[in-house]
Amino acid sequence: MKTIPQERWLRIIPVALIMYTISYVDRTNVALAFDPALSTAMRDLGMDDKLKGNAIGIFFWGYLALQIPGGYLASRWSPRKLISLFLIAWGVAAVGCGLVQTANQFKWMRFVLGVAESGVYPATLVLLANWFPTAERARANAYWILCQPLAVAGAAPVTGWLLGQTNWRVAIIAEGALPFLWLPIWWFFISDSPRDAKWISPEEREHLETTLAREAQQIEPAAKTPFWRALLHPLVFVLVPIYFLQNCAAYGCNTFLSEALKSPGRNFTGLQTGVLYAVPYLVAAVLMVVNSRSSDRRQERRMHVAWVYALSGVGLIGSVLAARYSFWLSFGFLCVAIQGPFAGQAAFWAVPAEALPRAVVGGVMGLVNAIGNVGGWAGNAFVGALKQQTGSTDLPFALLGAGMFLAAALCFLLPRSKSPAQPAT
Repeated sequence: MKTIPQERWLRIIPVALIMYTISYVDRTNVALAFDPALSTAMRDLGMDDKLKGNAIGIFFWGYLALQIPGGYLASRWSPRKLISLFLIAWGVAAVGCGLVQTANQFKWMRFVLGVAESGVYPATLVLLANWFPTAERARANAYWILCQPLAVAGAAPVTGWLLGQTNWRVAIIAEGALPFLWLPIWWFFISDSPRDAKWISPEEREHLETTLAREAQQIEPAAKTPFWRALLHPLVFVLVPIYFLQNCAAYGCNTFLSEALKSPGRNFTGLQTGVLYAVPYLVAAVLMVVNSRSSDRRQERRMHVAWVYALSGVGLIGSVLAARYSFWLSFGFLCVAIQGPFAGQAAFWAVPAEALPRAVVGGVMGLVNAIGNVGGWAGNAFVGALKQQTGSTDLPFALLGAGMFLAAALCFLLPRSKSPAQPAT
């Protein structure tokens, strides 16, 4: 049997991964920059823990704005051109976060940053669906979504070091300018689909176009599905609460993780805190790859989401219970906990791509990502408010763990996966 070339894995995935890694840096560097033990940002802007959670989390209300239009436009226009525009917009907003003088200005700039990044995620999912058939999609999603834990793992030590050498404004501005450096690479390396790529081999182009066309015919109904009806598909009402709960945990932990790492008698430097902050996300990156490869090999999605969510719930609650006995045991549980919202994403996003018509899947994924990402605001606000009341991250982290157990249970309402060779019914 003749082997089909696989050039797209080395061309599309690395460029998309680094592009979204840059956007994720801008979501996470504020967690360290607004740690009162590492910088003066909270004092300079007059913030307490509750205001910090809301100010950082307001990003996700802006993130609602262009999710559905972004997915819709990417499906019908050009993911490459659309994301190029977003790169410019979020670079301006990210730099602006380091120039603000008041808490209100910071909140508005975070909101604008959310708007500027809001269409990137669904547009990239559409791009990957144009390049990777069903049998490869969970792996493609995972290798791209690796940007999320890798951004934290890579940026946290750098941000911690910058905070030790300069100040929070320089750190945020320097990391916020990265989109401008990546824009020309994105523009010249990415093509919207195999038919637009001059670098792809004829064999690979023919294989992809044939396979993707066959899969589209299996999914598409006889009559074209109206876009508004696709947004009311029963699957949407299962995907949204699952994604909301996992984002509560992902961002609630992300923003307050450095404070959960504090222990009596241990005074970590900025660099040491950044390194400790990075380790759980390196674990998440490894589990993302392992889980996605298993999902594609077995052609199964929902159990591959459910088990990592349940493991995350165990880790969050375990970290709280273990903290009174051993810092390092608690830290080990945190390493288990952080992976859940990341390791499940590849299989999670394969579900709508395999169950819905291609003409509407971008808009549906945009809707799920938009509403689900409000969990990012809720997680930040919830943890910030409870930490201010209790003086600790123990209670909010335990409740986030309970939320991950609920998300795992909801996964059993997702449809069972179909074999690529099995006709859709």
